[in-house]
Amino acid sequence: MKIRAGFEISYDCPQPTPMILQVSVHPSRQADLISWDGLRIDPMIPANTYHDTFGNFCHVIRAPAGRLTLSTDFLAQDSGQLDEVAPGAMQHPLEELPVDALIFLLGSRYCETGRLSDFAWTTFGHHPKGWPLVQAICDFTHAPHQVRLRARQPAQDGVRCLYGTSRRVPRLRASRDHAFAAA
Repeated sequence: MKIRAGFEISYDCPQPTPMILQVSVHPSRQADLISWDGLRIDPMIPANTYHDTFGNFCHVIRAPAGRLTLSTDFLAQDSGQLDEVAPGAMQHPLEELPVDALIFLLGSRYCETGRLSDFAWTTFGHHPKGWPLVQAICDFTHAPHQVRLRARQPAQDGVRCLYGTSRRVPRLRASRDHAFAAA
């Protein structure tokens, strides 16, 4: 299956602002790219790139004052196979987890974890832990009423694209628009 993906993120910066961007395809999926996922920065400014401890590509920039737009548009391939189902999966207590797994449980600076935590507890707190909780989150994520997409005209190559609603982001509040459509 071919997947066309991309995003456009705009920031309004009141002054030059240093940023570390994590918006590239993870290296573990680089072999699945059919076309390059190069980051476009407008206005064009230099970016230094490094890999963080999770293997993510990180782009370090100094955003100029004014509007900064980041974007990409690429094709990837995927087998289309469904994720593994593990009905017997259980949730382990924190103290039983391997220490090197704990870093994956830390909050993100890229979302308001306090607000997200309240939403998560309200929405999913009544589900039994383990696989039923995972399935409830997956069902919620894939529910048609949760996806806000608008169609873009078919591209020249005939691949129909769906793009998330565009948002202008004042004062560096992060917003990320994703695009996914099977060809």
